[in-house]
Amino acid sequence: MNIIAVDIGNTNLHMGLFMHDEQVSIDSVPGKDTAKVRAALSAAWDQCPPVASSAEGKRDGVIVVSSVHPERTDTFRRLVRDALDERIYLIGEDIELPIAAWVDAPNTIGTDRLIAAAAAYAVAENAVVVADFGTAVTIDMVDAQGVFQGGVIFPGFDLAAQSLKDHTAKLPRVTVSRPSEPLGKNTQDAINCGLYFSAVGALQEVVRRFAEKLGTWPQTVITGSGAQIIHQDCEFIDSYVPHMVIKGIVLAYKKHLEEQR
Repeated sequence: MNIIAVDIGNTNLHMGLFMHDEQVSIDSVPGKDTAKVRAALSAAWDQCPPVASSAEGKRDGVIVVSSVHPERTDTFRRLVRDALDERIYLIGEDIELPIAAWVDAPNTIGTDRLIAAAAAYAVAENAVVVADFGTAVTIDMVDAQGVFQGGVIFPGFDLAAQSLKDHTAKLPRVTVSRPSEPLGKNTQDAINCGLYFSAVGALQEVVRRFAEKLGTWPQTVITGSGAQIIHQDCEFIDSYVPHMVIKGIVLAYKKHLEEQR
């Protein structure tokens, strides 16, 4: 089984190649850069072997997509059709979600949140929290029975930093990094410390409140592009997994195949 798992986010597109259930590569490119998306797609697809019985040289692979950006989904769908003469399988439409959700409107929850939660629960097999630090930060809880219970959403580092610049007269735009000190001696460092430690503190407080609701401290997994910045200062987390959504895409497709059989 050869799978190209594609996570279309608000900023970046992440593409993972899995061959015979083994991860070969995961690449990240700007989602709006069609040329780079095309190059990453072609590089991954070319590694899939041809189907032995195909006279047309069809390749033995499937392209499975989770997306929170409808416009870029349509663009990627056309790209796959025009460049490869293939189709995509979209989670939530062509492929059912791999987890039950006890929320007000399950079909409005981002598929990235749900499949990342499903992937984390598949490993933990118990109550688990998944914190995804991307353009937006989502912190979600799955109970001991494997049901997605909901979570919280707040701005990620880039959104918060840009908002401070846009809505003040003098504050500069900063790129958040791990501070060497807990307080800044200048405006830029003060903003960096504020955004950094507010994210660490928010994560710890949310997980604590989830634990109170569950009656036990859940396993906690942190993922996303911003997670690599803060995970060293989050001693309360159990695992740092850079691309949990990609792993959730593969899980969702495998469950889909099992249900078809």
